[in-house]
Amino acid sequence: MKKFKFGDIKVRKATPEQLTDRLLLVNLYFTQGLTLIIGLVWILLQKRNPFHVLNFPESGHFAAWGLGLAVIMLVVDFVLTYIVPVETMDDGGINELLFRNRPVWHIALIAAIVSICEELLFRGAVQYAFGPYWTSILFAVIHVRYLRHWIPTGWVFASSYGLGLIYIHSGTIWAPILCHFIIDLFSGLVIRYRRES
Repeated sequence: MKKFKFGDIKVRKATPEQLTDRLLLVNLYFTQGLTLIIGLVWILLQKRNPFHVLNFPESGHFAAWGLGLAVIMLVVDFVLTYIVPVETMDDGGINELLFRNRPVWHIALIAAIVSICEELLFRGAVQYAFGPYWTSILFAVIHVRYLRHWIPTGWVFASSYGLGLIYIHSGTIWAPILCHFIIDLFSGLVIRYRRES
């Protein structure tokens, strides 16, 4: 049996054209799993119970916060697509590759996984430690594919800050999770059905 060496692992940047569907999904689920683990460990290191952070609220008023911000974000995003050059908002084609041929149930699953994992880390752990401003800076940096242009970077920052504010005002992480889910689901469905038509 050949001995495995970590030094044999080579990391290289792949262009969207080089990504197969399987590789794209493996990368997505791996990074979201890592995000979830980091979020859970960070919450535990803060001496908090992750189950309390994810406690589902008795009142449904959190939905108004999540839906309200989602509508605002979708309207702003729609306006940006008409006033900003297309190449400025380009993410390198990753979202197009991820959603264009995906069945609706899988788009919904991806949106649910991403919204729960990212919000648990960023709102549940990072924001608890650093507040919404620094959390939003980190959130924008993590979305590295948008960093080539200041408009999408600023928009990711503003979106994250909004998610942080509704977390504070609603008192539950489910408000930003719901908003994040709606945005990702809507974006994925737009890409899928725009390609079909």
